[in-house]
Amino acid sequence: MTPEPSIEGQPSIAKAALFGLCPQCGHKTLFAGLGQFADKCPDCGLDFSSYNVGDGPAALLTMGIGALIIILALVVDSAFHPPFWVHVIIWVPFTAALTVLTLRMAKAALLAAEHRNRAHEAGKSDLL
Repeated sequence: MTPEPSIEGQPSIAKAALFGLCPQCGHKTLFAGLGQFADKCPDCGLDFSSYNVGDGPAALLTMGIGALIIILALVVDSAFHPPFWVHVIIWVPFTAALTVLTLRMAKAALLAAEHRNRAHEAGKSDLL
């Protein structure tokens, strides 16, 4: 049986996601750009490129945010009956901003969860 990973000094998954913290040392070094991970943490040396975040957060957010925007647009349309161009002015920037902000948090949460749970790709040694 493997010992439980030590989480002393590590931020919670929620805190790492909200503030872009390194899941190992807790410094704000996870992102190099708006939605791009840094190669590694300059403080503790944790290699972020070894984690496989993939497209899971993007797919989930596309469906969730899409449903939310459609519901909000229908509510606004039935309450105020604005012309189509008003919908475009409201919902396009709102959708873009919401997607970028939540995608950053979702990617950080998934990377922090992978680090916390020591996730790795399955290999022959993982078979029965």
